[in-house]
Amino acid sequence: MDIKKVTIPTNTVTRTLSDFDKQTGNIYETVNVIATRANQIGSEIKQELSRKLTEFSNVTDNLEETFENREQIEISRFYERLPKPVLVATEEYLAGELEFEERTKDNEDKEE
Repeated sequence: MDIKKVTIPTNTVTRTLSDFDKQTGNIYETVNVIATRANQIGSEIKQELSRKLTEFSNVTDNLEETFENREQIEISRFYERLPKPVLVATEEYLAGELEFEERTKDNEDKEE
């Protein structure tokens, strides 16, 4: 899902709790799945923004010489207006776009 092209509400939306535990059977597992995906989305956005802002960084920048760059400000504002990663992850989960593996005792033993 391309976060820049989706229309996800940025305000509070009332949801039915039973919609969240249909896929996992457990609301806590659902919260864990959504939180993990939100962390992934947040990391991707942060890396992308950092790459774009490094184009504007100057080797001679210091605290006294701060230049106002209109393009840099516009990029920052664009990323500030994006929906929060947890909202995107929630929409992906409810749309059935997330793939996850249910944790069982056997899976935990294999990881160790």
